[in-house]
Amino acid sequence: MPEKYHIKTNHVQPRLPRIGKCGIVDWREDCARCHNCVKKACVYDKYREESIFIRDLDEVHTLYYECMGCFSCVQNCTKNLLTLALNSEYQKLGNEYWKPQILSTTWLEAETGKVPVSGAGYRGKFSGPGFDSMWTDMSEIVRPTRDGIHGREYISTSADIGKKPHFLEFKDNKLETVLPPLISIPFPVIFDMPSEKHTLPVLEPCIIETANQTGLIAIIDSKKWLSIKMHGKEKYLKNIAFFLNPDGPQIPKEILAKTRLVEIPDSNNVVQQIESIKKNHPGIIIAVRIMMDEKVVKRVDELSKIDVEAIHLIADLNGDEIGTKNPRFMKDVLREVHGCLIKNEKRDEITIVAGGGIGLSEHVAKAIICGADVVSINLPLLIAIECRLCETCKPGDYCPSKLDTEIDLQYGVGRMTNLIGAWHWQLVELMGAMGMREARRLRGDVGRAIFKDEIEEEIYGPIFGK
Repeated sequence: MPEKYHIKTNHVQPRLPRIGKCGIVDWREDCARCHNCVKKACVYDKYREESIFIRDLDEVHTLYYECMGCFSCVQNCTKNLLTLALNSEYQKLGNEYWKPQILSTTWLEAETGKVPVSGAGYRGKFSGPGFDSMWTDMSEIVRPTRDGIHGREYISTSADIGKKPHFLEFKDNKLETVLPPLISIPFPVIFDMPSEKHTLPVLEPCIIETANQTGLIAIIDSKKWLSIKMHGKEKYLKNIAFFLNPDGPQIPKEILAKTRLVEIPDSNNVVQQIESIKKNHPGIIIAVRIMMDEKVVKRVDELSKIDVEAIHLIADLNGDEIGTKNPRFMKDVLREVHGCLIKNEKRDEITIVAGGGIGLSEHVAKAIICGADVVSINLPLLIAIECRLCETCKPGDYCPSKLDTEIDLQYGVGRMTNLIGAWHWQLVELMGAMGMREARRLRGDVGRAIFKDEIEEEIYGPIFGK
């Protein structure tokens, strides 16, 4: 595959013992010492040389974590001495939204850079809250013409940030329309600033280098720029978007001139801020960062009537509205924002970036279907370096993931790059199954998805009422 369609990945071993979902409890009582012990037939070869395997482990319980849950030994033991048990450490991971399955999937993607495959199939609920209440329509997967993934046609995952003109004007075969600045990135994801709630690791150098290797963009708080310890960091400016924090020092003009995108916080004088920046840097794209609260649609409607190129909508870490009593999930807010911009005939003139609650590759596609052009992530990058998302995370406390020490740059960049590579392949596979050849065309195409609430109302509404 040509380089521009490919993200290079390499296997990166975890620093800590894996936290598996299942483990095998061996009661050993009444064991017949069979010559062909079922443990030797482990599909993943975990028990073939059990004594040697245990002797080489750094921690005794690693063998329990290494179990892959193939059930071979449990099913075939003639004395029924082996029992499958859930790992209590696994069940403690994450929270009600960032479930253990999301963390373990992210760890596997960050380690291998490959699409995670479960041969046992999905045994959970068919639907749930958030993004689990919508499903992508992959009806094209059964067609013999599906050759876009491994065949003659390429599937483009590129996305654009910036304003697009309604039409082009030509005179004497020459383009008369002045084209506004536009950024094209190979994958519809940018890296947001690290979560303030999880403050132990210093991730900026890893994030910046990952953005450089993947061709993406990392948002960096302007007040942290001077404190980032990174050799030759100015050479990464094309992959950096500064969040111009009003509480921090100003970024020098010569530094800002080398970037392509900046973010400013939403305020009453946002028009004056945009004009001031554009006066000195006309080629830079300016995004307005807005909290996704109950007034967000009204605010987007207001900003669409002025010269705004991009809007970055920020939900909370679980993808919900901020500061509301009955918060909506971001997919519902995005659909309303997308419809508002279409009504104002401004949809192609404003790029919508959505952040918060994006935890899996499928969430990227679903957010785009709901109306986003690009999504932003931060927690998945933290999870990629084996964070457990402890609710009590704060500096000075014991960190079970050992993130209170400096993270090796090669390790951090390798894991984060693998994660993006795995997500890229999954988006390509999903779009191929949907019959889509370009990620830009996926934006707002709700006909490519099924929404649980809508389908239930359609089926049961005539019987029970809305």
